[in-house]
Amino acid sequence: MTQNELASIWRHVLSDLREPDLLWQLAALAACLLLAKLGERLLLGRSVGAGRAWELGRGGLKRVAFPLLALTLLVAVRPLAQQWMHVGLFSLALPLLGSLAIIRLVFYVLRLSLVGATWLLQFERIFAGLVWAIVALYITGLLPDLIAMLESISFSTGKQKLTLWHLLQGIAAVLVTVLLALWAAGAVEARLNAATGLDSNLRVVFARLSKALLILLAVLIGLPMVGIDLTTLSVFGGALGVGLGLGLQRIASNYVSGFIILLDNSIRIGNVISVGNDRGEVTRITTRYTVVRNVTGVEAIVPNELLVSSVVQNESYSDPRVRVALPVQVAYDSDLERAMAIMAAAASAQPRVLPDPAPVVLLVAFADSGINLELGFWVADPQNGTGQLRSDINLAIWREFKQAGIFIPFPQREVRVVKGEGIE
Repeated sequence: MTQNELASIWRHVLSDLREPDLLWQLAALAACLLLAKLGERLLLGRSVGAGRAWELGRGGLKRVAFPLLALTLLVAVRPLAQQWMHVGLFSLALPLLGSLAIIRLVFYVLRLSLVGATWLLQFERIFAGLVWAIVALYITGLLPDLIAMLESISFSTGKQKLTLWHLLQGIAAVLVTVLLALWAAGAVEARLNAATGLDSNLRVVFARLSKALLILLAVLIGLPMVGIDLTTLSVFGGALGVGLGLGLQRIASNYVSGFIILLDNSIRIGNVISVGNDRGEVTRITTRYTVVRNVTGVEAIVPNELLVSSVVQNESYSDPRVRVALPVQVAYDSDLERAMAIMAAAASAQPRVLPDPAPVVLLVAFADSGINLELGFWVADPQNGTGQLRSDINLAIWREFKQAGIFIPFPQREVRVVKGEGIE
């Protein structure tokens, strides 16, 4: 619609506010909206086929069913209602419902591309409110006055003079181009995830690099579109560089370390690592931090800089199998061969213990209270923890020792009192 057409619609609405059939217009408009809502429920309540295509189609229909049905009803009812009443409110509702349908459809496509972006829901509401506010200002004829007021507020940045209106245009252009860049980055990430022959870490690296490059390209394209010279950003670039050099150097170091970890494959998702006091399975690697989940379910968020600059014990770097050592002490008068056989059999009976290499029992030392033995066995799933496995093996050893008459000693001390001369 042109501005003259919208202005004409607004004049008709203002004149309709003084007409006696205003209530009939509101009633007819409310009836159309109610019927559209009922039609939406009927469409969404029908069973559809299974598959990804059906799910996407149903999701898109859920987003645009109400505004499209309401738009269709208003277009069909307006010529009939025009014979008995004024229809200024109908004409005003048409562009609002059309813009609502377009906004919902655009953001639905963005949600499909940006999986997990919870901020889109709130941003959609803000964006819809802004669009409707601009449409209202345009219809009422107040938009040119508002633009003139914004253009009167100016400031200089370097050699270029900017107005508040230019700045708002630049922000709007950057937002639109960034949304398009995020959509394109989501499509690239989906294609990378579908490439089964590509390493998982490389997929993450390429996806994040493509997103960063596309966002940078969007800013470089969006600002010149509204006449803002990119050289004016040199001041902000210098301030950002000083900030990175002073307060943000640790954050920048974490981001660089994240790309190093993803590229050199030293730590991968699924590895069991130990760093400092934290040990667990790597469940997520981002460009700033790595998530390590231990067997109790507690997740440690480890900065990537720490993983690069300190020693990390990776229990599944080249081989997921790890050796578990279980110390046991027996009395000196025990049958060592029998005790060692019992310990090896108790480990072999556990399904998580690997048969190759087979469990081995070693005589470690002759201690003060007994003989120290060590049961060594291998497991292929260290990410599941070894606490329950150790408990089961210890319990089986204790039962077999009790039946075989093998005792586990407790500390004993013999104290002798020597009677010296002159002491009675």
